Amino acid sequence: MELNEFLNKNNYPLDIVEIIKNIVDGSIEMYQKLNEETVDVFGTTGEKNIQNEEVQKLDLIANAIFIEKFKKNRSIYEVLSEENEHIINLNKDGNYLVAMDPLDGSSNIDVNIPVGSIFSILENNKNGFLQKGEKQKMACYVIYGTTTMMVFAFNNEVNGFTLNTKKKQFILTHKKITTPENGSIFSINEGNYNSMDRKFREFIIFLKKLNEKGGRTHTGRFIGSLIADFHRNMLKGGIFIYPQTNDRPNGQLRLIYECNPIAFIAAVSGAEATNLNENILSIKPKSLHERTSFIVGSKNMVKKLLSITSRE
Repeated sequence: MELNEFLNKNNYPLDIVEIIKNIVDGSIEMYQKLNEETVDVFGTTGEKNIQNEEVQKLDLIANAIFIEKFKKNRSIYEVLSEENEHIINLNKDGNYLVAMDPLDGSSNIDVNIPVGSIFSILENNKNGFLQKGEKQKMACYVIYGTTTMMVFAFNNEVNGFTLNTKKKQFILTHKKITTPENGSIFSINEGNYNSMDRKFREFIIFLKKLNEKGGRTHTGRFIGSLIADFHRNMLKGGIFIYPQTNDRPNGQLRLIYECNPIAFIAAVSGAEATNLNENILSIKPKSLHERTSFIVGSKNMVKKLLSITSRE
């Protein structure tokens, strides 16, 4: 089933449909940049963004593409982007806010590892972007990998659509995605092992325990691209862990436009997300570019981590 047919069949609100179409148009243009043009999309700009991270050329390209698409939508009041220190004002009568990471995992571009785009859709109210993640109306990501795939959560369902590159249409390929309650995959940067809290190290040791036949009980898979790691674990069952470390005492990932939309999709698919102290979706943001520890994945794996980290 083609995406437009799916949206019509399920009676999606027109303003949500228009936002989805903006993301579709932008993601197809991004696919073309990555796979059909590939001119001047590699390497850094030599600048750093508000996050004090090196800006990749494709970061700015992706940011410009999606902002241009959203500008045409009269229902979008403001956009918050990882690449901009301040909020971008669009249409004064808009009812929705869009928070985005236009190109997640951009440091992986030059080595041909999957990257993605992440979007959080909120209603425009007095709290602006400083709303709890549970207030999101919709969350969406696009992963540019071996195929280009759009996944979004709306109306208590998570559905995935794969781009038919000849027709430039997204086709429903993953209907009503459910994350397995149990999983065998753990995704964590073990290069941070010695700078993590002791309780995370205990959990890693638990995951590496052998069974009675001497075989492994879990397998480690870490791509270093949030979208790619989460996407795999959502479909197959697993846990993604990016804790606070000595050099990142507040965590690495951004709450509003990285963790919240991924946590929303996870929750609708039956998974869980936490910063160890509370559910990610229950956190009231204090600032636009706030960082947090982030653990997301299969329910029973998250519960096991929490049981270990809660010990005295």
